[in-house]
Amino acid sequence: MSAVTFFTIPTEPRDLPGRVHITMPAEIDFCNAAELLPLVLSAAGARDDRLEVLVLDLSTTSFMDSQGVRLINDVRRRLPPGAVVRLVARPEGVTGRILELTGLRRDVPVYDDLAEALAS
Repeated sequence: MSAVTFFTIPTEPRDLPGRVHITMPAEIDFCNAAELLPLVLSAAGARDDRLEVLVLDLSTTSFMDSQGVRLINDVRRRLPPGAVVRLVARPEGVTGRILELTGLRRDVPVYDDLAEALAS
């Protein structure tokens, strides 16, 4: 039996054109990563070719395994040309540590603060 994972409805900041902000669930693992990919891509696709920055907010994500890293990489590869991914993660949290250990932090900018990630 698997636990139910809450996925927040993607939101788009009205005052920042070209940006999409998605709050990710509390846990990202083999149970939900495959289901999250089409949801994230759908939210990003709503901007079509006008998407500049996709911010994945992991600040409330307390657990993420290799499937979460794979999800982020899959999203990066499937975004429209010119669009970039920014991550928000607490540096002292598990998610921040996973991003550091896997080397993903070198490839994707990680911010401590949502406002900074959206403004980038």
